[in-house]
Amino acid sequence: MTDVLTVVPQQDNVKNIYTILKRDILNLTIPPGTVISEGEICSRFSVSRTPVRSVFQRLSDMRLIEIVPYKETRVSLINLHQIKQMIYMRIAIESKVVRDFIDLNDSLLMEKLRYFLRKQLVLLNTDFSPRDFYNEDSAFHRIWFSAMGMDFLWRKIQHAQVHYTRFRMLDIVGVQNFRAIVKEHEKIFSIIEHKNKDEVEPFFTKHFNGGIRRLGKRIYTEYAGYFEKDA
Repeated sequence: MTDVLTVVPQQDNVKNIYTILKRDILNLTIPPGTVISEGEICSRFSVSRTPVRSVFQRLSDMRLIEIVPYKETRVSLINLHQIKQMIYMRIAIESKVVRDFIDLNDSLLMEKLRYFLRKQLVLLNTDFSPRDFYNEDSAFHRIWFSAMGMDFLWRKIQHAQVHYTRFRMLDIVGVQNFRAIVKEHEKIFSIIEHKNKDEVEPFFTKHFNGGIRRLGKRIYTEYAGYFEKDA
């Protein structure tokens, strides 16, 4: 979670600067609570203040940064209360999607799930980054949304979970218990394979609350500065 001011090739393009800064914030390369300035971003990307101000406004609209006029701009803190609501939503929606996915009884889709599980296991034996693991995790969950023709719903969920994305990265980066997450994915596969619909929601409740369980007291100690105090 360092190298905030790493110099990158000149990018006099609002979209590119926005994409890079958004990625760095979501990856926790720029941690919650970090104060950033127009000047340092101008230096990093070798651009004038005009595109940087435009980028800051877009990031503010996404609630990734907070702009206090004439004072400071700071990366927004994570709202734990919103995370718990997002988890509640994911459990409700994804449990329904997976139960419908089970009804498809499609052997080719089961092979696809096996393939993505193998990719995760192979990844664990490489020099991978937390973002690599996050991407494989998301790709696994996306399979049943795509199979049910619900890519629009998947995109809506991804767009809505700004704080949750950072919380998941904190879980991945802070705990680094990757094998535990893959084990849970294997259990999800088993539930689907054996068509145990009654197990879907209880296990997804456990799975999606895994980050809170794994981080435990560290949310209120080591990472307390990452979270809003009144959430």
